[in-house]
Amino acid sequence: MKRRIIRWISVVLAVLVLGALLAYRHFAGDGPQEGKPVEASVPKRPPLSVRSVVISPKPIIEYINSSGTLTASEEVDLSFESSGRITVLNINEGQKVKKGELLAKINDSELQAQRDKINVQLKLAEDREQRQRTLLEREAISRESYEQSLAEMQSLKADLAQIEAKIEKSSIVAPFDGVVGLRYTSEGAYVSPGTLVTQLTCISPLKVDFSIPGRYAGNVYIGMPAFFTVEGYLKPFEAKVYAIEPRVDAKTRTTTLRAMYPNTRETLKPGSFISVDLQLKLFNDAISIPTEALIPEMDGNLVYVYRSGKAQPVAVQTGIRTETELQITSGLAVGDTLITSGILQLRTGLPVQLSEVH
Repeated sequence: MKRRIIRWISVVLAVLVLGALLAYRHFAGDGPQEGKPVEASVPKRPPLSVRSVVISPKPIIEYINSSGTLTASEEVDLSFESSGRITVLNINEGQKVKKGELLAKINDSELQAQRDKINVQLKLAEDREQRQRTLLEREAISRESYEQSLAEMQSLKADLAQIEAKIEKSSIVAPFDGVVGLRYTSEGAYVSPGTLVTQLTCISPLKVDFSIPGRYAGNVYIGMPAFFTVEGYLKPFEAKVYAIEPRVDAKTRTTTLRAMYPNTRETLKPGSFISVDLQLKLFNDAISIPTEALIPEMDGNLVYVYRSGKAQPVAVQTGIRTETELQITSGLAVGDTLITSGILQLRTGLPVQLSEVH
């Protein structure tokens, strides 16, 4: 019985060894066979199709983008300086007025009567002073008598000036050319000092107020252009910087600038929110690339260029950045072919095929 078991075990082992040998010959082979290559051929992958651009010098402009506000070049709240009842209200809401034009007036009849009275008294005092001066020159009166008449005349002049000042305070006149706003009172109403009657605004020209980071304070100057856009208008508007805050704000670390826009057609209104682009530097012959072609690395930045049908990485140094372009200060030269697509699939020496060249 033992022998039979040993015999069966030997047969099974022999079959296993034979099967392993045949499997080895099938997959590995003992040597070259007729009609069959020594190594199995691996199919080659086609080159990666990419877009590219040929580097050429072109101008690039560095801009700072900031938000700002349009403000009126002149704006004032108009109110009376004294109390009284309004007798004249020459205010048409939204209408233009000229400097010096009478807009409103309170009852000043009592002041007018006082002025007329003082004028009569002053005329008599002036005549008396002239006669006294003549007599003094002839030494017919004392100097004390003349000085009394002179003091009386000067006192009446002072009273007249005081009355005229009060009369002036009873009127509101336009301090500059502008547009009147809404009217907040009516003719016949009794008003007190400080009661708002209306507002006067000059909207041509307009001021453009905005701030920039303090590190750029040394790059701005009087007269530089500032382009801004307003919601609802497609094209940008150009203003000129005319004032620069002489210090950097300690809280925001920004510097405030003020530009002037003519607004001759008076289409823009004060208070509007705006987006401002301020041109800082212009490089006429810069080497620039699309921002999507740059690959940030731990030890720097690199791009891929096309050389002899393959992608090759190049370390680069960057300069100013715009919304779509990036200045390259070193690493690329005029005439290099920069790969601009398939960036994540590229590696050193990868075969590539240019599908588009700009």
